[in-house]
Amino acid sequence: MVKLLEKTQMTIGVITLSIFFIAIIIQIVSRHMGVSIIWTEEVANYSFIWSIFMGASVMVNQKEHFSFDFLTLKLKGRKKAGLLLFIDTIVLVFALALLYYGIEAASTFWNYNWVALPEMKMGYVWISLPIMGLTMAIYSFNHLANGFKDLKALKRGTST
Repeated sequence: MVKLLEKTQMTIGVITLSIFFIAIIIQIVSRHMGVSIIWTEEVANYSFIWSIFMGASVMVNQKEHFSFDFLTLKLKGRKKAGLLLFIDTIVLVFALALLYYGIEAASTFWNYNWVALPEMKMGYVWISLPIMGLTMAIYSFNHLANGFKDLKALKRGTST
């Protein structure tokens, strides 16, 4: 399930990043021709938001975010496993906060309209926040489950 979720998010991220680039190219070409297409800026901004949020969540699953690893490189065995569980717990708390406040933000701004495209609702942009929070929480739960398995295996083996 986690792999399918990650693949889905990567696909959404690639699609929205492609929309971002296409909107920017349309904007550059149209301005060069002396025509101003006003909707391209909003489409570029909001598609970029989606691509960043989807990518950030995937990076949580792959543990590729920026981190200070001095301590994790020094520790070994159960101490390292315990520290990694602590870190994953902090990420989970953050993800749940993103989910909760993202739902609040999305519901608050749902009926606001885009400026350049009034047919579009801002809710479609804001819904990316709780989606990111939910998927980050799923990934964090998965990391915690695997971390507890690793810790159990270390307890049965050698202790450090």
